[in-house]
Amino acid sequence: MDPLLLLVIGLVVLLGVGVLVVGRRAPRQEDALEARLAELGALGRTATLEELELSLPFSERVIRPMLQKVGEIFNRMTPAQTIIRTRRNLELAGLTQKIGPGEFVAIRYILMVILGGVAFVLVGPSKLPMIQKLALIPAAFGLGFYLPGTWLGSRIRKRQHEIIRSLPDALDLLTICVEAGLSFDAALAKVVEKWDNELSHAFARVLYEIQLGKLRREALRNMADTMDIRDVSNFVAAIIQADQLGVSIAKVLRIQADQMRVRRRQRAEELARKAPIKMLIPIVFLIFPALFIILLGPGVLTVMTSGALQGLLGG
Repeated sequence: MDPLLLLVIGLVVLLGVGVLVVGRRAPRQEDALEARLAELGALGRTATLEELELSLPFSERVIRPMLQKVGEIFNRMTPAQTIIRTRRNLELAGLTQKIGPGEFVAIRYILMVILGGVAFVLVGPSKLPMIQKLALIPAAFGLGFYLPGTWLGSRIRKRQHEIIRSLPDALDLLTICVEAGLSFDAALAKVVEKWDNELSHAFARVLYEIQLGKLRREALRNMADTMDIRDVSNFVAAIIQADQLGVSIAKVLRIQADQMRVRRRQRAEELARKAPIKMLIPIVFLIFPALFIILLGPGVLTVMTSGALQGLLGG
């Protein structure tokens, strides 16, 4: 393979990994605010505006404002349906507090221009055939545009999987707290206090919205909408119905917890049944050839060196 082609592929992979690492290591807004307050509290005096600005990291002082400006431009240029769909995907990924839809669209176009420009600079002057150049450069542009969307889709699936896994245990804790005499809101606060995952963050947002004056059923519906998980939607519908009809929430939570544990066991059994089929391809193409080489290789070498094979062919 041509060295320039390998270089282009390596740069694309490195940029993709860099985008994923920056996305994963981006601090939450609450963590950044707590760190700034702790830093300012350690000064022991009133901080000036310049000190407040310098206390922010470089990404917050320079990169994020520039990205917001570019995002505002793309927000006006991008069709409304694209902005709505991007905002919805960011909600499902739990990133609405970190990045806006216009900023995400701007990142897609910026990465597209960067990867396409790198490919044009490296592949354009090379001695590759024109067909390969016409294939590599548009592929780099397309990769730069679709790579953030692919990362966002994987982030959505990861968040939903984490919520599904933690939901039965959270319902068990809610049931125990409610049966012990706590209210439903206090039980949610206990879950938020004990755990630090995507589900507890969603419960914390529900409590925050309730404190701001929103009705409990509206806050729970908003939580279900930002997850798009059937189990969560069923749980929210059961809680809202119990609240409206005056049914004991403890009994509803007990039933929901039992159902969630049954569904978790069914999912584990389903994955166990799919495992042999998924293992078939690596077994056939990776393990069997190695076994054939180990078992038949010495016999083939013995036949070839003993001259028996030449005798059979000659006969």
